[in-house]
Amino acid sequence: MTDNTVTGRFAPSPTGRMHLGNVFSALLSWLSARSKGGRWLLRIEDIDPGRCREEYARQAMDDLQWLGLEWDGEPVYQSRRGDIYREYYDKLAAKGLVYPCYCTRADLLATQAPHESDGRVVYPGTCRHFAPKPGVPAAMRLIVPDEDVAFADLHYGRHSVNLARQVGDFIIRRKDGAWAYQLAVVVDDALMGVTEVVRGRDLLLSVPQQLYVARLLGFAAPEFAHLPLLLGNGGQRLSKRDRSMDLGVLRQKYSACDIIGCLAFAAGLQPEPAPVSAASFVAGFDWSRVPCSDILFNEENLPVV
Repeated sequence: MTDNTVTGRFAPSPTGRMHLGNVFSALLSWLSARSKGGRWLLRIEDIDPGRCREEYARQAMDDLQWLGLEWDGEPVYQSRRGDIYREYYDKLAAKGLVYPCYCTRADLLATQAPHESDGRVVYPGTCRHFAPKPGVPAAMRLIVPDEDVAFADLHYGRHSVNLARQVGDFIIRRKDGAWAYQLAVVVDDALMGVTEVVRGRDLLLSVPQQLYVARLLGFAAPEFAHLPLLLGNGGQRLSKRDRSMDLGVLRQKYSACDIIGCLAFAAGLQPEPAPVSAASFVAGFDWSRVPCSDILFNEENLPVV
């Protein structure tokens, strides 16, 4: 391996059995890294102690191996990295950029409507200038500047987001003490040497926050490639509540090659959903063949075109 080796990663949250949408992200992340002769790492994002279970982490690893998506090295567990997150949180706090927030979601919704596109609420900085309240649980927010953050997604092209007006000061440690995603993911990707992040387009607007945190901490940011979402019959994105699309159900009905073939067809990598192994697409993988529009699946687990 050389210093410019591409390193991708897959980072499932073990809050339930993986579904086809998770596998779609894993497959294209794996293919993108492997097609460039790169490494592919596995990180278990079990940072939420109330929702994550070791059983689901084991199932995710078994499902990936069954699908032929082998990873490099040992899996990294976020739940074991609290001291690391604390170190980098302290660096941000030392810059005077962190403050306690006592607002509830109801408080925020009372002052503004969520963005119609994704339900986001832009935090207006309500608690930024309030004195701390000792003994009162608080989330910790990171102050953002009124500036645009521009980036070029490898699949969806150029985007520019104003941190203050479109994001607002965001949480880096939750009220219950758990480390927030936007801090943990930046630290983990940097320390793991990740150079390429492939994931669903629902996380596209997380990029400016992560680029900002990486800049503050002196990290080189990875490149990002976002994917269309897989949608169920109702037009809603697949979730772990859709039991008919989870791997526990699908493995009883289909082979690994059936599932890979179906997803490769959805990704534009083959002209029909014929059974095939993931390794078959490594040599010819091409991002330009992957659609940008979300993909509707029917009950028979075949994309509707």
